[in-house]
Amino acid sequence: MRFLRRSLVGLFLLSVTLGLLAWGANTFYQALQARWEHEDRARPARERVFAVNVETAQPEDMVPVLTSFGKVRSQRTLDLRAVVGGRIVKLAPNFEEGGVVRAGQLLVQIDPNDAQTTLDLARADLREAEADLREATQALELARDDVGAALDQLRLRRLAMTRQQDLLSRGVGTAAAVENAELAVSSAAQVVLARRQSLASAQARHDQSEASLSRREVNLREAKRKLADTEIRARFDGTLSEVSAVEGGLVSPNERLARIVDAQALEVSFRVSTPQYTRLLDDDGALLPADVKISLGMFGVDLTTTGKISRESAVVGEGQTGRMLFAKINAPKGFRPGDFVTVTVNEPMLRNVIVLPASAVDARPSVLVLGKDDRLEEIEVSLLRRQGDDVIVRAPGLAGREVVRERSPLLGVGIKVRPARPAAQGAAQVAPGVAQTEDLIELSPERRARLVAFIESNKRMPGEAKQRLLGQLRQDKVPAKVVERIENRMGG
Repeated sequence: MRFLRRSLVGLFLLSVTLGLLAWGANTFYQALQARWEHEDRARPARERVFAVNVETAQPEDMVPVLTSFGKVRSQRTLDLRAVVGGRIVKLAPNFEEGGVVRAGQLLVQIDPNDAQTTLDLARADLREAEADLREATQALELARDDVGAALDQLRLRRLAMTRQQDLLSRGVGTAAAVENAELAVSSAAQVVLARRQSLASAQARHDQSEASLSRREVNLREAKRKLADTEIRARFDGTLSEVSAVEGGLVSPNERLARIVDAQALEVSFRVSTPQYTRLLDDDGALLPADVKISLGMFGVDLTTTGKISRESAVVGEGQTGRMLFAKINAPKGFRPGDFVTVTVNEPMLRNVIVLPASAVDARPSVLVLGKDDRLEEIEVSLLRRQGDDVIVRAPGLAGREVVRERSPLLGVGIKVRPARPAAQGAAQVAPGVAQTEDLIELSPERRARLVAFIESNKRMPGEAKQRLLGQLRQDKVPAKVVERIENRMGG
């Protein structure tokens, strides 16, 4: 029993001794490992090299493009208003919203009975005035003849008096005969005076008849004008909008019945900032007639046309900034007043400039270029324009240098880089005329029929664009972008 107890104590001591030896060996190994790690940190670090995309700066002459948004408007818009009141007895068949009318076409006929009666009375009054004038003219001629006859009678009486006086001087005549002759001359003179008074009265009556005739002619013209005002005709070719008149309805004077819009004389108004406006001025400060491009996105098809800047607004406007410009549209096919469009304006050409990605220029502005031993250098540039994701710059000594396309906080002057150059300039660009792949989806018969019906019922869409969209919708798979834009217009 004693032997067993001592054997167990010995085994316990042996186990403790072996555990202490293992713990000491582990501590020694950890100390060595820490030393080895310390020696690794102390080794000299190697220079870090960054990979960057570069492109060669190539000077060129280019035309900057200014982009803005504008609204299409008509240069000729006319309100159709009733000049006279009354009942509408006739409407043109195309007098409806969107109806196309021609210049001179009768659009609205207001009841002309009252105006026709007034015209007939004016014509009767005119004939009466003409008869009065003829009678006054004849009376005037007779009065003139009477004056002439009275003057001849006076002349004869004076000759008789002269003869009696001559006879009396020779002792042949008598004083009574001379006195009678003098009385006859006096009577003839009184007759002449009476005839002249009659002539003056006839002349006054003639003048009154002429004045009355003039008044009756004015009344006749006024009656004709009022009769013509019962007919409302189109002043120019156009399209009707805001139609409110109906046949049989009563209208009051100056009431608006519709509006004619000339859809062929369209222009676009758009606002630019003051710096952009200054770039569109010539040396004399006049606005340049720059070419513009107008675009309207419609159901996956972009309507585009060209135009030319024609004028600018006279005032800035309260609470507004910049300048309002107007451009005449050359071919307004498919456009309508009220369309919200994108306007791009061609600015004057810039010579010897460089186009770079916007990410290559910092706020200073400056760019990083590849120097000796693939180390970066910095060159300050003059920022001329921003064109979407690109910028137009000019800098001496930048031509032909390789510029870093994307700057980052890790890049700076003196940093060694590993340039990544394209295999060929423009190799990564999509070839002209090659369309990028679009997402295509399959449509259910109900959804396809609903889209086709909406396109066919749209009267504002040009025929060419409509046929193109219908052709796409009848395919097995339709571009998802086209379907999305059509359903957004449908409201579903």
